[in-house]
Amino acid sequence: MLINMAYAADAAGAPDPYMQFLPLIVIFALFYFMMIRPQMKRAKEQKSMLESLQKGDEVITAGGELGKIAKVNEFYVGLEIAENVVIHVQKSAITTLLPKGTIKEIK
Repeated sequence: MLINMAYAADAAGAPDPYMQFLPLIVIFALFYFMMIRPQMKRAKEQKSMLESLQKGDEVITAGGELGKIAKVNEFYVGLEIAENVVIHVQKSAITTLLPKGTIKEIK
């Protein structure tokens, strides 16, 4: 005969179940440390900044308004954007707390 007989290979052992989930666990760990944890840290810093707002602080809102805080309420802030011009914005709209004197340097 010209063709050799082909025999089936021995059955391979079952893979370790922990090794099957290892790549998934590693991806989740990377996702947590690269995205979730830094975002939680930023949210915590933002919350503490909003709680520490007081009259006279210079801030920037999410809409880009730059002004000095004239009045602080539980949910709203009176923001003086020009002399004798006060607008009311939600506290959550304030994104950045500026160092004192920033507004005078800009004008």
